[in-house]
Amino acid sequence: MFGIVYKPKWTFIFIAICVVGFLFEQASDLFIYFVFIPSLALEAPWIFVTSIFLHADLSHLFFNMLALFFFGRYLERLIGGRTFAMLFLISGVVGNIGYLITSGDPWTPALGASGAIYGVIGALAVITPFALVFIYGILPLPLIVVAGFWALADLVGLFAPSTVAHGAHLAGMFVGVVFGIYYRGRLRPVARYF
Repeated sequence: MFGIVYKPKWTFIFIAICVVGFLFEQASDLFIYFVFIPSLALEAPWIFVTSIFLHADLSHLFFNMLALFFFGRYLERLIGGRTFAMLFLISGVVGNIGYLITSGDPWTPALGASGAIYGVIGALAVITPFALVFIYGILPLPLIVVAGFWALADLVGLFAPSTVAHGAHLAGMFVGVVFGIYYRGRLRPVARYF
């Protein structure tokens, strides 16, 4: 007897919201009220969530949605939709807190789903550490190695000025790793390819 296979839906809902958010950015300057600006975080607490669904440009949107499509669908199948949605949102919010703590300029805005996606990757790296990720479609590496490399690059990036919110990435991944440790024992090990 085959078990019920969960079909991801929240991954696609989050992708759709991000695309709509990007279109909103192109159509109106009102999006500025929804980006994460550390100095306004207490006055406008909704920005902890709304900024997750906005992106700086088309390239930023494309690569975040590509990562969410591959990693999100996989994790959502493993843990279910409700739990996946919770992890995604909490990782994104904590990612913004990470940016708040590490930002050099409290008036520099941050936006994007990277913190949430790093949470997804962190959880997967713990739950299925040896799942293979094909870098550039040709080089197979275990997910734990890829996630470790990205975390190390972000740690180094904290000390180099750039437009990347390294603190958001690291904080989001931290949430995912903690979540993965908690859930790892509750799931059957699975070997998959991305």
